[in-house]
Amino acid sequence: MLCGVKPRVLVVDDEVGVRRALERGLTAEGMEVVTAADGPTALRVALTGAFDVVLLDIMLPGLSGYRVLQRMRADGVRTPVLMVSAKDGEIDQADGLDLGADGYLVKPFSFVVLVAQVRALLRRGGGARRKLTLGNLVIDRGLREVSWGGQDVSLSPREYAVLDVLASRAGSVVTKDELLRSVWGDEQAATRNAVEVYVGYLRRKLEAVGGGEVVRTVRGHGYIASTPDLDSALGNK
Repeated sequence: MLCGVKPRVLVVDDEVGVRRALERGLTAEGMEVVTAADGPTALRVALTGAFDVVLLDIMLPGLSGYRVLQRMRADGVRTPVLMVSAKDGEIDQADGLDLGADGYLVKPFSFVVLVAQVRALLRRGGGARRKLTLGNLVIDRGLREVSWGGQDVSLSPREYAVLDVLASRAGSVVTKDELLRSVWGDEQAATRNAVEVYVGYLRRKLEAVGGGEVVRTVRGHGYIASTPDLDSALGNK
């Protein structure tokens, strides 16, 4: 995880009150929270690999939490998953753990305990976000390699760093100042103009392989890395 970047948590629950309460509470704990209300949406968002922890309910519309977890693991997504459910039977918990869950919390639960479990998973999940996927774009963070539809995309170290920050927050807007801090750090000579220049370099290289729409400008706010499916799932315009 990049220095200074908030842990990113995906909260999946079909109860709007639960989603809002967890979003408020985890945000207050210094985390960036994305929510999903059904199984298919959760799966599309989780398969990006752009999260540090997933809180996953079992009883979901469209696709159960068990199936979401099963697909994540089958596709190689190693994000730590904490299953959160009213189902408290030993078999239910064993099924979740057998499918690859990293923990199981029974509703109703103590928020203090939930935060403690999330933080424990954050400590253990340092290598989980080694691969980020946005449609045909794949970023192997371990090898620092980028490909589009299987074709290698050659990026400079700075261009790679810009893409890495944007993709690690896939579906969310990243401001120029956030990019400046994450990519350039304390370099005094760096300005917002440098951010614009390198985003331009990055876009041209992605356009050359057919991925020009992955990185977009959100006028007046910053930049976003996304795909139409992810935009739809998160309600982005």
